[in-house]
Amino acid sequence: MSYTALYRKFRPDTFEEVKGQDAIVTTLKNQIRADRIGHAYLFCGTRGTGKTTVAKIFARAVNCEQPVDGNPCGVCSACRGITAGTSMNVIEIDAASNNGVDNIREIRDEVAYSPTEGKYKVYIIDEVHMLSMGAFNALLKTLEEPPSYVIFILATTEAHKIPVTILSRCQRYDFKRITQLEIGARLQDLLEREQVEAEEKAIHYIAKKADGGMRDALSLADQCISFYLGQKLTYEKVLEVLGAVDTEVFSHLLRMILKDDVAGLFASLEELIMQGRDLTQLVNDFTWYLRNLMLLKASDQMDDALDVSAENLLQLKEEAAMIREDTLMRFIRIFSELANQIRYSSNKRVLLEVALIKLCRPEAERDEQSLLERIRRLEKQIETGSFVPQGLPAGSGAAQAQRDAGAVGAVLAKGAALGQPMAEGNPGGSGGNYQKAVPKDLQQIRTMWNSIIADTSARFKVVLSSAQLKFNTASEDSSQLFVVFSDFLGETYINDISRKEELEQAIAEKTGKKTEVKFILSADENVQNVRLQRIDVEEAIRDFIHMDVETEEE
Repeated sequence: MSYTALYRKFRPDTFEEVKGQDAIVTTLKNQIRADRIGHAYLFCGTRGTGKTTVAKIFARAVNCEQPVDGNPCGVCSACRGITAGTSMNVIEIDAASNNGVDNIREIRDEVAYSPTEGKYKVYIIDEVHMLSMGAFNALLKTLEEPPSYVIFILATTEAHKIPVTILSRCQRYDFKRITQLEIGARLQDLLEREQVEAEEKAIHYIAKKADGGMRDALSLADQCISFYLGQKLTYEKVLEVLGAVDTEVFSHLLRMILKDDVAGLFASLEELIMQGRDLTQLVNDFTWYLRNLMLLKASDQMDDALDVSAENLLQLKEEAAMIREDTLMRFIRIFSELANQIRYSSNKRVLLEVALIKLCRPEAERDEQSLLERIRRLEKQIETGSFVPQGLPAGSGAAQAQRDAGAVGAVLAKGAALGQPMAEGNPGGSGGNYQKAVPKDLQQIRTMWNSIIADTSARFKVVLSSAQLKFNTASEDSSQLFVVFSDFLGETYINDISRKEELEQAIAEKTGKKTEVKFILSADENVQNVRLQRIDVEEAIRDFIHMDVETEEE
């Protein structure tokens, strides 16, 4: 006997076996019990959520000779005939291949004849949105004045493509995505019946990968069982079958982004397109990959929240150490915006290429995070002497540019950008004997902010990276720096003396100046008895360097 796929073998026979669609099932059962059956139904929803299955159960129930609480009995001649596919009362039509006017006209001619047995003729038209406009018009004529013994059940994944004239004549039922918990419970039950041993974590991952579709979950489980036939289905084995390739691809893409390798990114994208990869799904999956990196950056206790193998977890942790939190957040923002744009775009590849360029070229954007990224790159180029200051003598070749870069680098080496403040006097040496910061020093702290908070603890660092720096304009002699938290995440640190001292120490070690820090919330800023002024990044850099700087890629 030939093998039967799991999704076919365990297709529900009664309404009670349908998972995740309780409201729809209850409504249909009530209609059958009360004999208030409509003449046209529209079942909408994503693939694998039970549209066709419910339609077939409904078709058996309305023709059943002895229905049980709205369910088909399964033993009468009508139920057996419909289940076996030999009944003339239930006609299934695939609109994808039978979408012409002539196909619908045949239906219109057939409905003139009453059923030879049973109560109703049920027409189940799957993927009804594929019908041509002429076919819809022909169907409309039948839906307007159908015989009392005819029921139409239209199923579709794209209800927005169906004409309003058809929609208005149908009872519409929207099938929602099935929850991971319900899919997992169903998988556990079916695998036990199949005598397949599986880890709970493996079942959970299959349920998650199914994305709300029970049929997809059963197909994925079938695939994993076949690959490891006769073996216990472990989490690692499921990942090997379903997820390892994506992890490898995303890791490769991220590492090229961090190297600013635009040419390599485009070559990899071309390869993925030639493999038939759906770009919309690629964007969503890569965004999820970046999310996993963000969780690892936020806490060391996030291993259980990530659906990755032990080997891939080590790789993620390595990559998490290679990227800053604010840079990662900028990546996620760009790809989240892209996910909204690419869904209905006809130029998906172009949008994705533009997004990849933005990741590698922060100068393409003007937001604060991109500006901070540009500053960090500038600092790195200053340290290595690989930039050309604008306005210096031209025409002297690479050697002159290198000498000019070295000269400016030497100037900045005395300044705060490389760890020493450009202020008169001695910073006080080591041992914590620092001079008191002045308002000018507060401006310079902003240019060094990311290197200052780099040494703070993980969660505190994340909150600080999104805070604003301000100082008191009411007093010229004030050396107090206000750290303004923009959301509730900073609320826990407002009165935390240890965190305040930690930040003050980090500032002192980087600048050589003693700075008093005060934490406040942006919501409380207006009630403070001070006048605060925001520290502007570009102005701070301009005042600090005293020249416009233009970078040149090597």
